[in-house]
Amino acid sequence: MTLTETLLASLPSYGLSLLALVVCVSCLGAPLPASIVMMLMGALAAAGDFTLWTVVAVALASAIAGDQAGYLLGRIAGQRLLPIVARNPHRLKALHRAEQQMDARGNLAVFLTRWLLSPLGPYLNLMAGASGFPWFRFTLAGILGEAVWVILYTGLGASFSESVTEIAEISGSISGFLAAAAVAAFLGFKLLQALASKD
Repeated sequence: MTLTETLLASLPSYGLSLLALVVCVSCLGAPLPASIVMMLMGALAAAGDFTLWTVVAVALASAIAGDQAGYLLGRIAGQRLLPIVARNPHRLKALHRAEQQMDARGNLAVFLTRWLLSPLGPYLNLMAGASGFPWFRFTLAGILGEAVWVILYTGLGASFSESVTEIAEISGSISGFLAAAAVAAFLGFKLLQALASKD
């Protein structure tokens, strides 16, 4: 049994505590299936095992706590931590992408890396803290982004509770699909601009 299967099998027994742990630790960069756990908790809420507002509140509070812990780590120990994280080539690439997003988009980067570009989220948290990105702006954009993430996945689970296992299988590709759609829309917009400027 894989770690993911063990976590999912434990949900009916440990529900809210497990949800809080998985979501918080995933926001610090641990490779845990937080989106799937939220979706399944939404399905359990629809079945009457939990109340949906409690699931949403616990997931949101845990995500915010994880983000704040990452930001605080960056603020306190970022200059020592970032070189350690950057020793791994994959993490170094993620740090560079997070830095590029933060430099180019600021608040919007914080918002988007909570849900649409979520693999960059933990790295952006560290970078934001280490670079002195304003805490209030980070927190506000982070809360808004985490609210989208939490409501999206718990809502999917609650709305399609009878088909939640099938949804869980495709949920990993939702973010990729949304990112691809955003890139396609942006490129289409740029193409239209270029064509209009030739006229």
